[in-house]
Amino acid sequence: MVRPRKLREFIGRLKDNASLIKANLTTKRTVSSIKIAILRATSHSSTAAPPEHQLDAILSLGHDVHLPLACACVEAVLDRLHNTRSPYVALKCLFILHNIITHGSFILKEQLSFYPLTGGQNSLKLTRFSNKSNLENWELSQWVRWYASVLERNLITTRILGCYLCCTSSSSKFQENRNNKIAIRPPDCDLLKEIDSLVCMVEGICAAPESLHYQRLDLVHEFMLLVSEDYRFTQHQIITRLNELGDRTARMSYDDSAELICCLKRLEDCRMRLVEMFANRKRNDEFWDLVRQTRVGLEELNEKRDRGRMVVWKGWQDETTELTRFVDQRVMGTSEKSS
Repeated sequence: MVRPRKLREFIGRLKDNASLIKANLTTKRTVSSIKIAILRATSHSSTAAPPEHQLDAILSLGHDVHLPLACACVEAVLDRLHNTRSPYVALKCLFILHNIITHGSFILKEQLSFYPLTGGQNSLKLTRFSNKSNLENWELSQWVRWYASVLERNLITTRILGCYLCCTSSSSKFQENRNNKIAIRPPDCDLLKEIDSLVCMVEGICAAPESLHYQRLDLVHEFMLLVSEDYRFTQHQIITRLNELGDRTARMSYDDSAELICCLKRLEDCRMRLVEMFANRKRNDEFWDLVRQTRVGLEELNEKRDRGRMVVWKGWQDETTELTRFVDQRVMGTSEKSS
């Protein structure tokens, strides 16, 4: 068991050295230095998360609002992600992308969000990623596929909401647009679409592999902290939209109410899984109380509407029966006179 692992580590180091040599031969020195920084942050030699100083160096590439540097950075990470079969290297790449989404500059985020959302290649859809060389790699491959899907959903939700699922200053442009929308009271249909996307985000997080013991690994533990922050911000966004609806729920159409009830039920179905995944986090009882109260209120409203429909239907049936009886009597009377 020890020998195969040492052999894999040796082969991994050879691959890293070959990639570094190739990057050094690149004629454009700026691009070369970016590729080397990415390769060192995602090396095969360690199963730990990239150290903070390496992440800071990568994130700094977007601070000067230099578009070519930002493009080269995101492209280098995505190339590394799609040219590896190592789950650890893939998870490190996804971890870097997640840090770009959470802590990166606006220009870095925009380069990443372009790919799956505006007609570009969907570079985060890793549904076929698999390494069956041993049980550990096979199980970690599940984490790669799940983590990629969570980041993809994060970007999709960002575009639907018009703001990032984080509170960094780099998202101020999106947040300003969001505040303008709130000021003019967005239509119910827009809020329902946003709530549905947020619930999809929570459902995606809950789809994590069952092998939660891997959270003991430093790399998995680090990116799960980021995912837990995404979940926290998602909760905040849901609360914001439920509060925006406020007393408007009483004036929502029956179909819109039914759609929102369905979304909230799906959200409540995630609660136990979330407790299992984030056992050490605050329980957020106020959040779940708001979700339950909103759902119950909508269900009671729709029940009243159903009863009202039944009364109208029964009244219409009674009137129709009476009219039919009256017509039958007139027909019978006319028939008797003519005989």
